[in-house]
Amino acid sequence: MQVRATRCLKIRLAGYHPDQTHASANIMTQVDFYTGVNDKLHTVCNLSQKAVQNGLRVLVHTPHESTLEALDELLWTYPATSFLPHCRNNTENSSRMPIILSHQDEIFPHHEVLISLHSTCLPFFSRFKRVIEIVSQDTEDARLGRIRFCFYRDHGYTIRHVDLSRSSKNST
Repeated sequence: MQVRATRCLKIRLAGYHPDQTHASANIMTQVDFYTGVNDKLHTVCNLSQKAVQNGLRVLVHTPHESTLEALDELLWTYPATSFLPHCRNNTENSSRMPIILSHQDEIFPHHEVLISLHSTCLPFFSRFKRVIEIVSQDTEDARLGRIRFCFYRDHGYTIRHVDLSRSSKNST
């Protein structure tokens, strides 16, 4: 219990004070964890494609410009016989695009699905109806994922967990 309390205290000290509700509908954000992932960027593509097929818009927030660039390039060739329409946030088309990529922004044209590739909880996550956290098989990434899981759970968010390490293809 002490370890969990210490981890959560560290997160609170980092400045995370979510309002715990989706701002526009007064509905609690749904949090999904996809763990045991071999390739985070391909998992983002898979999840984004599924969301768009279900009529949802996606914002992917990356921790580094280099990650954003790699994802941008991958989305143009995913799936192999097509591509996923996307653009960067704050571009002319961002309000009409089904997938938006962002690196440092905190103002977005929609608040439907947020896919985070960060190692910490984003301070604006509660504006979204759904947050997807992707955790790789890397030991440090898994440790940081457990800290994020603890934060969401201790703040009363409903969490769904999908362990992709049990999948033969490790895809969603």
